[in-house]
Amino acid sequence: MKQHLLFANKSYDTSIQVLKENQIVVHHGMGASVTQFVVYKIECRNDSYIYHLINIETGDFSQTDFLRPLKDKSGIGFYYNDETPEFMDAYEVLLLQSEAEYKAKAKQEAKQKEQERKEQLKSIGKERLQNLMPADTKAVIIAELHEDDSDSMTDYFGYNIIRTVILGFSAHTKDMFSELRKYALNFAETAHLAEVSEKYEHREKYAGGEGYYLGESKYHGWIIKKEKYYRDRESIINGFSLIAGEESNICVKEQQATNLSPMTVAGDFLIVDYSQKALALFGDTRPIKDQLKVLGGRFNPKLTHEGSKQAGWIFSKSKENELKNLLKIK
Repeated sequence: MKQHLLFANKSYDTSIQVLKENQIVVHHGMGASVTQFVVYKIECRNDSYIYHLINIETGDFSQTDFLRPLKDKSGIGFYYNDETPEFMDAYEVLLLQSEAEYKAKAKQEAKQKEQERKEQLKSIGKERLQNLMPADTKAVIIAELHEDDSDSMTDYFGYNIIRTVILGFSAHTKDMFSELRKYALNFAETAHLAEVSEKYEHREKYAGGEGYYLGESKYHGWIIKKEKYYRDRESIINGFSLIAGEESNICVKEQQATNLSPMTVAGDFLIVDYSQKALALFGDTRPIKDQLKVLGGRFNPKLTHEGSKQAGWIFSKSKENELKNLLKIK
């Protein structure tokens, strides 16, 4: 079987054995990267020779059916010295193979244990979400801790997700920064994002963008965003079961997981213009605190009203009609 390299304009016949057992070959990688391997087994399969290799430094297994002489070196790949070939002592290769097999077995066992651990967490997570998540959930509010993985030398920009925390659930798929800010208070690490500040608001609704999210940067630190689902409830549960398996990854307030029935409340309440964009509510609001939270209100024990500090709730002015309807205020 022949393999042809267009860039080198050369063909190589892999049905011809070019190496012997215990022979040393090298792999040339990116830049000046060179790694030594030794051949511990050779087999012929489908009219092509397969060379089984061991990385001399790390003890990892590898294999290839395509090697080129060092004199033809061009680009990344495996090469062998066909003029003055080098060999390792057969006993040393046997020891290296034994160590590599032990390492590979341990690695496989660790992988299996990790898979079993994840399956157990998924099972626990599914049960938690079944009990916690409202039936009408269409989106999950999450916090992600990002670690910058960018490389300015290669103009690569990216990040790794270090941790994901579930902050709450939403019955709609609309993007609302006010909603994200509300849930930011559920987790100490993201509480600072509850501050109304344009520097935290990001709108990346384009191909490759992050969508709507709160945070200083998508490349580092904590961000808050909404994961939307247009399928059934079970799909959401399966998608977040592994995360929910760790109890510390759930920071959902109990009242947020409860569907509150629409209602109106009579009482002595006062709504005032607190700023250009905000309303303040004063009065005995303790019996309706859950309804006020659902409307997006934020409680503040030290609001300024008529020259003194009073406890009250802050709302966006867009909530005025809903608030008046709730409180039976005309």
